[in-house]
Amino acid sequence: MASDARQLALAIPDKVFFRIGEVAGLTGVKAYVLRYWETEFTSLRPQKTPSGQRRYRKSDVEAVLQIKRLLKEEGFTIKGARTHLRAGGVDGSPEPEPSVAAAGPQVQIALDTRNKDLATVRAALVTMRSQVSSFLDDSSH
Repeated sequence: MASDARQLALAIPDKVFFRIGEVAGLTGVKAYVLRYWETEFTSLRPQKTPSGQRRYRKSDVEAVLQIKRLLKEEGFTIKGARTHLRAGGVDGSPEPEPSVAAAGPQVQIALDTRNKDLATVRAALVTMRSQVSSFLDDSSH
């Protein structure tokens, strides 16, 4: 399927600007979806004419194809695709799952340290609560 998107990218007419209907026809993405993607992806910002019509450049059409590939073919979420594009993701490279194992050993060490610190703070709070409770019990008699 990715080869279909690449073939379509090669078939984009050599024009300076495309209207939203033309982009929708070329990419197979409905106009309302294109307008939504403009709000979600900073890489997709077509120019607007004084009358408010969108003017997509060839690079915008290519961005639409890349976003479509990430969302429809590779199964990214919008947030995942946005992150992938911001990170300069290369076509076909998978985005790592947002897990500790994928993040690497430094993140695991940092999380372990934080968890130990939190356990120490919790133990101190439990001790303080016990001391306050004892104090209040003693002062009420």
